[in-house]
Amino acid sequence: MENKKKSFLNYINVFRGLAILLIIAGHTMQFGQSSSLIHKINCEIVCGGTALFIFISGFLFQHLSGKFEYKNYLSKKWTNVVVPYFITAIPGILFCLFLPNTYGNSFDGLNPIIQIPMFLTTGRIHNTPTWFIPMIILFFFCSWILLKLEQKGILYKLLPIMFLITLLCPRTDVDYNSIMNLTYSQKYLACLWYIINGFIHFFSLYVFGMFCSKYKEVIDTFYNKRLLLWLIMVGLAAANIYLNYHNIYSSFTISKTILTMLVLGYLKHYDNWIMKKETLNKILDITAKYSFGLFFVHWYWFFIYNQIFGLEKVIPVINSNYILVLGIVIIRFVLVTIFSMLTLYLGKKLILLVNKDANTRMFLGI
Repeated sequence: MENKKKSFLNYINVFRGLAILLIIAGHTMQFGQSSSLIHKINCEIVCGGTALFIFISGFLFQHLSGKFEYKNYLSKKWTNVVVPYFITAIPGILFCLFLPNTYGNSFDGLNPIIQIPMFLTTGRIHNTPTWFIPMIILFFFCSWILLKLEQKGILYKLLPIMFLITLLCPRTDVDYNSIMNLTYSQKYLACLWYIINGFIHFFSLYVFGMFCSKYKEVIDTFYNKRLLLWLIMVGLAAANIYLNYHNIYSSFTISKTILTMLVLGYLKHYDNWIMKKETLNKILDITAKYSFGLFFVHWYWFFIYNQIFGLEKVIPVINSNYILVLGIVIIRFVLVTIFSMLTLYLGKKLILLVNKDANTRMFLGI
């Protein structure tokens, strides 16, 4: 393909930083009993950040596709995505092997030599958010097909069908409790299906990201139609809360797709204003640069923080003390984010101290 140098997009860079903060919030800020209305509302607000991350992946893939060469593309993804995934998996693997019950190792009892490849190929047990990596690898393999379909003018015409599939194929749930009574092979297959299900469910978001990158002027339309989008998003969120509360249907992705359009519209519209605010833009830029590393390490600090303070992953609400609980989850979100940032910063400094020419992205994702 033609080798074109694409300009840096500050609003997408900022969006990437905000997306990782939403993902961390989705893990650290959940509260209420799982069947309660307050929990459903809470989850509708903070969960579903993966949709934003998938959108950004598709957007940046298309944005940089002018210099696409399949083998070189896969080689770079191996170096900058898969290798840091393997390296940052080490703490999670150690937690699984030495604290299996506390950490929630569903494969405890198997030979560690068997467990480790099971962890790495599913990404769900040793470091819960990193199921994303085996899934995004499927997108990497499909990259040339997507670009071929785009060139032929077919890909974006299929978006309505893709979004319909997203609606009809909601996310499955795989956690320690939901699969604990299955056999080891069934647990592994359940984790693999979680990845395939995610690939099918989020396919529309990835292609939608490509579409918005190809036709960047549509982002201005998002801002111009922001009032309508706000009404649609609130309506969809309310409908999802109602359906989820009555155990009929649940998907954060649809409302988060509208949120993606809104945030992107606002960020592009106010891009110049943000760039003029040097301190604000610097903070957002650092968050964006650390986003992939934060994705890899924040779950470990989430686990450690909960163990130190005796907290549950989802904080229960006792005697309707919502203010106290909200304070607890906000503090946890802030401290987990800060500890994760410090870990990455110190890790990067240490690597460069050993070898000043080292590719720290290959080790930590930053």
